[in-house]
Amino acid sequence: MSAAAESGAVDVVVAAFECAGTIERAVRSALAEPQVRRVFVVDDASRDDTAPCAFALAEREPRVVVHRFPINRGPSVARNFALDLCAAPWIAPLDGDDYFQRGRIARLLAAADSFDFVADDIVQVEDAEPGGAASRRTLTGQTDQRRLDFAAFVAGNVGRRGRRRELGFLKPLMRREFLDRHHLRYADELRLGEDYALYAQALALGARFVVLPACGYVAVVRLNSLSGLHGRRDLERLRDFDARLAAAFDLRPADRRALRRHTLSVEARVRWLAVIDGFKARSPRAFCAPFAGPPQIVGFLMRQLFAEGVRRAARLAR
Repeated sequence: MSAAAESGAVDVVVAAFECAGTIERAVRSALAEPQVRRVFVVDDASRDDTAPCAFALAEREPRVVVHRFPINRGPSVARNFALDLCAAPWIAPLDGDDYFQRGRIARLLAAADSFDFVADDIVQVEDAEPGGAASRRTLTGQTDQRRLDFAAFVAGNVGRRGRRRELGFLKPLMRREFLDRHHLRYADELRLGEDYALYAQALALGARFVVLPACGYVAVVRLNSLSGLHGRRDLERLRDFDARLAAAFDLRPADRRALRRHTLSVEARVRWLAVIDGFKARSPRAFCAPFAGPPQIVGFLMRQLFAEGVRRAARLAR
């Protein structure tokens, strides 16, 4: 076994918000990995019993460290707080309602020697109704090892109709030395796309990023997940981050084309929420203004309007 795969090679960071029913499963799945040194849980001012559950677990498990924010500060701030406590060579993010399958960390570390970020395809499990069958699928369907560069990663985050399969959902092992050397952390202002932003910056800085077939990160997909309940301001911050990224780095033409596509896809979602706001306000001007834009955005808005019309007609028919 290589030195990287020995006990204590990995610290796990968990930004937890209102996941009282799943936080113990998440933490215990990390503790079951022999290579994990500590699990740092930061409760982001949950209103349920997430914090008491986490503190109770920490009392029984000396490898668990828990901190609770008195006010909600967002996942980026929570993860950054945990990151600054980490001392292991590798960092592994874990969401509070997800979990690791046994052996995941060892499989990632086995491929880690020449890379700074080592991710695996995510197994997505739908949160089924009681008594119902939960469907399973993978994020990308990847069957072999794939090296990512900036353009490939950013292009892999352009939204596709009817699917949420962006590469920004990946939860890689991250080499702490790379993060610290480049003073790289999650963007505090982002409550949506914070993973995308971190990985994109890392790749722009020359990070070596590899994605493996699924090794055992299981993401529970919920209808009311935080990533699905974003508002217009959250999307605007993500769009504006792209602009700062373009200004901060000397990107290749292919990188800039990919970034432009991503920016347009985010802007289209911003415009759609503006259309909805205009409709609710009964303002023809506010409703029509978002349609003044590039053809890609206009096409997206027209498709969204058509789909919404179909949904409303179906409800009326019922």
